[in-house]
Amino acid sequence: MKFADLHLIEPILQALNEEGYTNPTPIQEQSIPIVLQGTDLLGCAQTGTGKTAAFAIPIIQLLYNRKQEGERNNKIHALIVTPTRELAIQIGESFASYGRHTKLKHTVIFGGVTQNSQVNALKAGVDILIATPGRLLDLIGQGVIRLNDLQLFVLDEADRMLDMGFVNDVKKILKVIPEKRQSLFFSATMPDTIKVLAGTILTNPEKVEVTPVSSTAETIQQEIYYVDKGNKNALLTHVLQDTSIKSALVFTRTKHGADRVVKMLAKSNIKAEAIHGNKSQNARQRALSNFKDYSTRVLVATDIAARGIDIDALAFVVNFELPNIPETYVHRIGRTGRAGASGKAISFCEFEERAYLKDIQKLISMQIPVIEDHPFPAKIFTVEKEEKRTFNERRNDSNHRNRSQGGGNKSTSIGGNRSKDKKRFPSKKRD
Repeated sequence: MKFADLHLIEPILQALNEEGYTNPTPIQEQSIPIVLQGTDLLGCAQTGTGKTAAFAIPIIQLLYNRKQEGERNNKIHALIVTPTRELAIQIGESFASYGRHTKLKHTVIFGGVTQNSQVNALKAGVDILIATPGRLLDLIGQGVIRLNDLQLFVLDEADRMLDMGFVNDVKKILKVIPEKRQSLFFSATMPDTIKVLAGTILTNPEKVEVTPVSSTAETIQQEIYYVDKGNKNALLTHVLQDTSIKSALVFTRTKHGADRVVKMLAKSNIKAEAIHGNKSQNARQRALSNFKDYSTRVLVATDIAARGIDIDALAFVVNFELPNIPETYVHRIGRTGRAGASGKAISFCEFEERAYLKDIQKLISMQIPVIEDHPFPAKIFTVEKEEKRTFNERRNDSNHRNRSQGGGNKSTSIGGNRSKDKKRFPSKKRD
């Protein structure tokens, strides 16, 4: 199927052609017709599936057609709420690309920066608003934003929204938007809490589910390195000495951990920058821009900040620390191997992370290949492996002796004698 088969308007088809897009992804192919017919949508899709275009394209078409029919006021008709600044900016860029020939106006608002420029854009009038929850509620409280004319509401990355503690903010937003609206709800995972939240937002929705969260792209080569915690820095430096790795996205569990990795790499003359919630918005955007144009070779990120990273050519991901939530592993490595391109994801596993690895492999239904040939093998894993080998050798030797000496009968007689001994010498009962 091609985009032209989805009955899209010419301004959108022209923009898609200029972007070099001709074939929709599965979620786009299924979602666009549903949204265009005015139905609520429940979408389950992980990162890298083309989810943003799945709602941006039909929203642009719906609003464009309504304006052509005489709806000229520049009031907010579509609201997209997303958990992070990076995601909000990324979504804004998508609306700018796909709607460049429609004259629809959009703006992006988020916290961490002064509100002046955002307020000025809102006062000038916008059709589409992309927002993070905190800044949105703040400007609603100030009377800057009014959502009385809202027709389309999108809640994006709902699972991450709950992880970040925004559920109460979402409930507050629902109270100030019109009940009569079309709603779109997207989440990478669908636990019971997400289903309950979706039920409060959607009315008779169609469900679209593609690329289940338990799957990883076949184009991604996955590897595990067993390493002691104290040697992770040295192993990462060793891995990045490979000059064929033009850029690498490295994941840590904490913000402070990301900063420590950046400082460590700098000592080895490897240019790296961190992106996480403690960084200012300008610093995060600068780091992301530098990574995209290859002026920074390594970007070290936490999971929440990485949700807004959308780089088509990224070929290398490193899990410096394994995530304690197995689905997060799938999201992380999904940053590479996009659009049919090949990618590689390596993960460091220390002794205390073995349970995380077990959960990950259970989720993705595969054993990730272990790379043993590296300078910093984990001592405890090496000892366990040697003990297991020695045990197997001893067992094999014992089995061989038993077979040659009639060990099977001897074993039975020993057990029998032990039973007789117990009967002849019963243990004394204590008062």
